[in-house]
Amino acid sequence: MDFPATVILAGLILALLWAFRVKNRKKYRLPPGPAALPLVGNLPQVDKHAPFESFLKFSQTYGPVMTVYLGWQRMVVLVGYDAVKEALVDQADDFTGRGPLPFLVKATKGYGLAVGNGERWRQLRRFTLTTLRDFGMGRKTMEEWIQEESKHLTTQIETFKASPFDPAFLLSRCVSNVICCLVFGQRFSYDDKQFLHLLTIVAEILRFGSSPFGQMYNIFPWLMEHLPGRHHKLLAEIDELREFIKVKIQEHKVTLDTSSPRDYIDCFLIKMNEEEHNTNSEFHYDNLVSTVLNLFLAGTETTSSTIRYALSVLIKYPHIQEKMQEEIDNVIGQNRHPNMEDRKSVPFTDAVIHEVQRFLDLVPFNVPHYALHDISFRGYTIPKNTMIIPLLHSVLKEETQWADPWSFNPQHFLDQNGNFKKNPAFLPFSAGKRACVGESLARMELFIFVTSLMQHFTISSAEGLDSINLKPEFSSFANVPRRFQILATPR
Repeated sequence: MDFPATVILAGLILALLWAFRVKNRKKYRLPPGPAALPLVGNLPQVDKHAPFESFLKFSQTYGPVMTVYLGWQRMVVLVGYDAVKEALVDQADDFTGRGPLPFLVKATKGYGLAVGNGERWRQLRRFTLTTLRDFGMGRKTMEEWIQEESKHLTTQIETFKASPFDPAFLLSRCVSNVICCLVFGQRFSYDDKQFLHLLTIVAEILRFGSSPFGQMYNIFPWLMEHLPGRHHKLLAEIDELREFIKVKIQEHKVTLDTSSPRDYIDCFLIKMNEEEHNTNSEFHYDNLVSTVLNLFLAGTETTSSTIRYALSVLIKYPHIQEKMQEEIDNVIGQNRHPNMEDRKSVPFTDAVIHEVQRFLDLVPFNVPHYALHDISFRGYTIPKNTMIIPLLHSVLKEETQWADPWSFNPQHFLDQNGNFKKNPAFLPFSAGKRACVGESLARMELFIFVTSLMQHFTISSAEGLDSINLKPEFSSFANVPRRFQILATPR
């Protein structure tokens, strides 16, 4: 069958499926939502450059729980802190499902922690959290690793001698080395060409997933597979990442000492050996490869992008940078590394870092959840196989939760006496049982790396603060910060 006939046939099949869905929606009390067209759903009403903003506008008419169709895929969108918390925390067991995001499923071959559900997700998440904690995540051991990596970062920045440079891959290298120590048991030289190539792929994955082309892949994967585009090249490059991971796993198999595991891969291999006769075990090779891929991707680009955005904010608002440096000088000084105990003594610095995360709003859509069964929520029924979007953007920018949500304002995290204050609507890592596995690691990295940079350098732009644009380069699955050149002047 030729290509046009295939497309026509696929279109007819989808049209029939759509008619079937419309007929059967009477069986459920679905949340309200905008009228949708066959095949394309509500896509013509959605801003492709910032779709989450369109969802906010829909919610003004249809409320905090609404039904939206992207293509043929039905989605229930949860808007605002109260709805998101009620779902992810108060009804946590109902909302543990992970949506089968097509590009992520393709990249992981359907295995691993990120796309796992049911028993696979439970076994892998429990094991991953326990293992990462055993190797120091959120503890003093990990703090020392991050401090050591910050030395390498500082030394590398000093080689630029206050001349302009793009910090993107330098930050990716230092952040990635932390997760590499946990997963692979080693750090990589900043001059390692293979390492830099892999980090280039990681950065491109986030950019692609947040571009209009990436959105189209996740909405119409069956069509995009037949169309030319950079997604084919990127998927081939993801296979390079997988091959790199497979080589590392093989090296670990050859040198494995079951009495003295060195890292996550060793522990997983030991668990595989222990459960080789358990037919219900999820500890097998495919899950190992894809879970390591999950950790490598999530542990690299998200945190490094946040630090890069922090630098752009501090260039844009030099008075905030100066106040941070004054506080750091008074509390920590210049002769020792920042540590997590310092955080309670530098409330303004801590508030700035939190505000960077809130204002960047790195993953506005959250990673989609999924109805693994019919869910009753706020008087509505969310049918099985419905994608669920707990809209983190609506929480981090909610006007009832933040005094000035559309401005960068560290006072959001400070009380009237200048002490740090928490806000329950601060959910950059999501919430509930599918919250980010690496949250404690990311928090530690952000504080130590940003504080260390402010301790050693004054950050500026050769083109002036007006050249810094805080609006993301891409806004969809992620808000991807813009690339820029900085000057790092030793203090």
